[in-house]
Amino acid sequence: LSKCIEEMKHESRPIKIDRRLTGANIIDEPLQQVIQFSLRDYVQYWYYTLSDDEAFLLEIRQALQYALVQFSARSKETDWQPYFTTRLVDDFGTHLRVFRKAQQRIAEKGDQMKDQAEELVDTFFEVEVEMEKEVCRDLVCTSPKDEEGFLRDLCEVLLYILLPPGDFQNKIMRYFVREILSRGILLPLINQLSDPDYINQYVIWMIRDSNCNYEAFMNIIKLSDNIGELEAVKDKASEELQYLRSLDTAGDDINTIKNQINSLLYVVKVCDSRIQRLQSGKEIDTVKLAANFGKLCTVPLDHILVDNVALQFFMDYMQQTGGQAHLFFWMTVEGYRVTAQQQLEVLQSRQKDGKHQTNQTKGLLRAAAFGVYEQYLSEKASPRVHIDDNLVAKLAETLNHEDPTPEIFDEIQRKVYELMLRDERFYPSFKQNALYVRMLAELDMLKDPSFRGSDDGEGESFNGSPTGSINLSLDDLSNVPTDETIQLHAYISDTGVCNDHGKTYALYAITVHRRSPNSEETWKTYRRYSDFHDFHMRITEQFENLANILKLPGKKTFNNMDREFLEKRKKDLNAYLQLLLNPEMMKSSPALAHYVYDFLENKAYSKGKGDFARKMDTFVNPLRNSMRNVSNAVKALPDSLAEGMTKMSDNMGKMSERLGQDIKQSFFKVPPLIQKTYSDPEHCRVAAPIDDNVDDNIPLRVMLLLMDEVFDLKERNQWLRRNIKNLLQQLIRATYGDTINRKIVDHVDWMTSPEQVADAVKRFRDAFWPNGILAETVPRRDKAIRMRTRVAGKTKLLEVMPDELKHIIGAETTRKGILRVFEMFQHTQLNKRMVYVFLERFLETLFPQNKFHELFNKLHSRSKQMQRYKQRLHSTQAPSLQK
Repeated sequence: LSKCIEEMKHESRPIKIDRRLTGANIIDEPLQQVIQFSLRDYVQYWYYTLSDDEAFLLEIRQALQYALVQFSARSKETDWQPYFTTRLVDDFGTHLRVFRKAQQRIAEKGDQMKDQAEELVDTFFEVEVEMEKEVCRDLVCTSPKDEEGFLRDLCEVLLYILLPPGDFQNKIMRYFVREILSRGILLPLINQLSDPDYINQYVIWMIRDSNCNYEAFMNIIKLSDNIGELEAVKDKASEELQYLRSLDTAGDDINTIKNQINSLLYVVKVCDSRIQRLQSGKEIDTVKLAANFGKLCTVPLDHILVDNVALQFFMDYMQQTGGQAHLFFWMTVEGYRVTAQQQLEVLQSRQKDGKHQTNQTKGLLRAAAFGVYEQYLSEKASPRVHIDDNLVAKLAETLNHEDPTPEIFDEIQRKVYELMLRDERFYPSFKQNALYVRMLAELDMLKDPSFRGSDDGEGESFNGSPTGSINLSLDDLSNVPTDETIQLHAYISDTGVCNDHGKTYALYAITVHRRSPNSEETWKTYRRYSDFHDFHMRITEQFENLANILKLPGKKTFNNMDREFLEKRKKDLNAYLQLLLNPEMMKSSPALAHYVYDFLENKAYSKGKGDFARKMDTFVNPLRNSMRNVSNAVKALPDSLAEGMTKMSDNMGKMSERLGQDIKQSFFKVPPLIQKTYSDPEHCRVAAPIDDNVDDNIPLRVMLLLMDEVFDLKERNQWLRRNIKNLLQQLIRATYGDTINRKIVDHVDWMTSPEQVADAVKRFRDAFWPNGILAETVPRRDKAIRMRTRVAGKTKLLEVMPDELKHIIGAETTRKGILRVFEMFQHTQLNKRMVYVFLERFLETLFPQNKFHELFNKLHSRSKQMQRYKQRLHSTQAPSLQK
């Protein structure tokens, strides 16, 4: 033994540590600090109590550095673009799909669970194994012991790949390095990334520049089904109430305090109402409740036919009642008219240039017109549009003997429109159908009858709130008359010019006369043009149907104090007021009354937006209108038409050939006479069934995948999904899709650049070792604070929801999709599943030759859900094999 010890001493050589790791000094420096801190806090503090020999510590450091060098070399050889642009999106979309299916499965059971969160987790992993078929991560995500074992096994495999064989065979050193990586670094990092409270705080931090919105906050309270959230908000509101009531104020401050107290009282009342409803188990779908409550807003048929969101519901209803041929005929004629007009205009311009293709173009238009006739009006049509036979015969005669015109179907189209409008089977019955109520919800025109206020006389006015709200105005606004016998008249009686601190502006005196059965009163209120402008923006944002009806006189930058101009504007604003106060307008939008009374009250008008926000809206609104026009064009025109128009060649022959292809596709393919098709996403990953031919177009593929899953589009009207796809294609084409692709690739390169990697390592170092000291375990925050953070996070997400998204797919669908994503992140076990999926895909991308996919299947093979799934599969296959 002494001889062996002597030989070991003789052979020992000083270990040299090369501090180079990745080849980039900006990464190596923070990485070396992470290694140093890890050894100091996880090894040295106990090792020095056993030995003062530095060789063992140096060997561990050398092994860690060697592994990092190999890891860095692999990373540089890897193409990260597919991971970030395809696999990451697919994994997130699949995770959301599994969550959505789990929610649906629980909802179908219908019974009240004792612990619904636990039931959701079990159901989630049950759906996961049905989709993945080969793997289920339930043990790793729900059992701390199994999670630690999984990380140890994974770290050991990584060390086998990255370390030299000699170092890997040294069990003691290998176990130390494995424990440092698995329990000291990976496990705390995964726990933090999976913590819902951490995610909620991160969401709030990401959109920290957005101010809190009162309307979004109240919507979240009214939609919340978590008693803990409601109690936390109620307790905080009660605390604020006590503070405000203790203040000794006078003068103008007292009005501000009263408004704040009223607002807080309303918040407390809404929280109490929601808590009582949830505790009693009498929670009712607002849409179902509204269908049997009060009067619903009336949306005219002509508005439905030109609105993407409304049209999909009317289309579903017409398919249910067998009237789809009438609707599709109307839509096809709209497409034909636009096609014919554009082609004839092109033809005329070509003739002026001396190019003649008249007969070919007219022949194609005649073929298109015959196609419409054969598909919808002829005796062979199935289903057939039943209309006046004389008109059909007259049309057939015209088609046979005259050149087609854009207006050839107009008379029959008007008859079909009148039929849909008057026939009791169609539009009149649609207004009584549940689909109509859901349409109103998507248009944000459905009042919520679940909060009617109490009868205790404690009515509050919320005119001082930051923004108006449909739901707020319908929920216990005591100062808003709802009696239809009350009449309101107003007109601008005078105009003047004021000067305030050097600023000159026009002021309009509005005389308001209100008459009720028991009283009459008249007053004057004074408004600037900017007040009118703010009021108009507020109501058109809340009531989309008003945007096409109410037209506010435009702004004028120069000579806007000229007397003649002011008189003209006074006349225009008067016309605006009379149209606004029209009884039919009030009946069609009952919630509008609150905004009108607030605007005409004898008090200073409280703008919903600041000057900067109003100026931005003035700039942005035309863009919004353009977006609506684009979406309407995509809706009205056939699928291939827009592409045909934008890519029209100078060669007339090619143009005519494309026109022929467009017409064939447009009139014989587009009208979706087949029923809605439902894919079965329960048994496949998100990216598996992609059939949109968009794999090479990164932004379109990413947006389609995310929109499909977040907003559940594949389960809905396929016509809507196709139009959304076309709209996205047009927007990407308009913004140079190749440029976007290149920018995405460049962004991936930037994310994996040395500067960004170094920044990530520094953030990791500072999070785990702030100021070079190992961070203590952060105590879990109080439950009430966590619940209020959840409410704040949801409010922020609703705030940043773009209006364009609501215009395309509907307000209710957008709201539900955003909140579903937020709810998905409120479960630690499910968050862990997503983190582990991302980690697995990362390693499969980094080490493509090492069969990590098979390895993960083996590591997860002890899953109980996996075993039950195989048993069910075997039991269902056994009878078929016996047969």
